[in-house]
Amino acid sequence: MRKDLSYLGSYGTRGVGYDVDYLLHEISRELGLTHDWPVAIVGMGNLGQALANYRGFGARGFRIVALVDTDPDKIGRPVGELTVEALADLPAITRKRGIAIGMIAVPAHAAQEVADRLTEAGIRSILNFAPTVVTAPDDVSLRKVDLAIELQILSFYQQRREPVPTRSVAAAKSR
Repeated sequence: MRKDLSYLGSYGTRGVGYDVDYLLHEISRELGLTHDWPVAIVGMGNLGQALANYRGFGARGFRIVALVDTDPDKIGRPVGELTVEALADLPAITRKRGIAIGMIAVPAHAAQEVADRLTEAGIRSILNFAPTVVTAPDDVSLRKVDLAIELQILSFYQQRREPVPTRSVAAAKSR
């Protein structure tokens, strides 16, 4: 552990240890968590609204500054403290608010277009919640959140903890 921390710099005192508060600050700084990262969420369906209303982002340095959609019935409506704006306005919104990170919360069929629009607007970090794989240029950091895979991982650990009787997939589908 001490050798791993040395890659961050020299923050400890030999024979004494570390100032924990200072070390936590330096680790946060290295992870980019001391910045105030402006974030846009594209897609104001159920998932997008849930993400927009989640209060845990702010405590970790991620400030939701824009909510975007293409649905005329959603544009102009408030979600929390923000108002949903048009996807067509994304380049201007990005410039004006300095958006650094985009979240995709749209159906699978629209995800690639949204990823393209985010990158065209100058956003270089994207978190994809859509249930599909999207591509982006090499200079864009793209992460996919697949909730089904996360559930499969939990299922694996749960089965190892408490084996359950097996039932066939065909029997489950016939119900």
